[in-house]
Amino acid sequence: MAQPVIWASLVVFRSLCCALPHERALSLGGFLGHTVERFSSKRVQRARARCERMLGVDAAEASRIISGVYSHFGMSLVEFLRLPKMIGHIEELVEVEGYEHFERAMDKGRGAIFLSAHIGNWEYGAALLASRGIPMNAIGAEQRDSRITKAIADLRRSAGVKPLAKGLGLKGAFSCLRAGETLAVLLDQNAKDAGVISPFLGFPASTPTGPIKLARKFGSPVLPARVIRRPDGERFLMTIDPPLEGPDGSPFVEDIQYAADRCNEAISSWIKETPEQWLWTYPRWESTLGDR
Repeated sequence: MAQPVIWASLVVFRSLCCALPHERALSLGGFLGHTVERFSSKRVQRARARCERMLGVDAAEASRIISGVYSHFGMSLVEFLRLPKMIGHIEELVEVEGYEHFERAMDKGRGAIFLSAHIGNWEYGAALLASRGIPMNAIGAEQRDSRITKAIADLRRSAGVKPLAKGLGLKGAFSCLRAGETLAVLLDQNAKDAGVISPFLGFPASTPTGPIKLARKFGSPVLPARVIRRPDGERFLMTIDPPLEGPDGSPFVEDIQYAADRCNEAISSWIKETPEQWLWTYPRWESTLGDR
């Protein structure tokens, strides 16, 4: 689909989502997800094959999981587009467990790095912390259409989250950690030649090391955090784990390979618990297994 058509469709869809009550907007998002699923046979087949292989499930279970993925991310799109309308309601929708781990980490004055992934609703997690007065910074990828990139950044700013461009955001990441602020990163993407090979769901995957090197440079603690959709479909549970630690009390980021393995281990455990909320449509293992 041509970029102008995608942009026009997104503008119209956002207007409709913002005009509807929240529950009906979410239903529309779920419907949109299933509609995209019906017209994306090749992508769906690849996602099912990944799911079968990486989780060791049968075809029927993989189909159920991938169908849930499309529904979940359709709703997540709606939630993101409606973010400015939901600012005053985030606390009502997101329960937090482990917030004390974050508070203790911030007491060290070296900022903090939230380790997360494309699972659940990471945007709500960042928005929740920003609503509590936490200086939140988030690294995001550039989109093909610069208008979409700007729209994403504007939506994040509306929630009090400062967007940092991937690649070009390194200076901003330095600045925020040096100032003792918080940086959110999603570490479940293919790093190609720039990463280290580390098990992801038990299979070798090229893993980004940038956030790990940042943590080592500034002495910032790395806290795994996820925001998982509850069974009612509308509310979420945000879980913040204690900072990751190295072996025998050594600094977590002293060994890059060890740190990457532990990060992937944490994310993999989340996916196994709620596989229908992770982005199986993304070719995570492309660099190592030829996965497309």
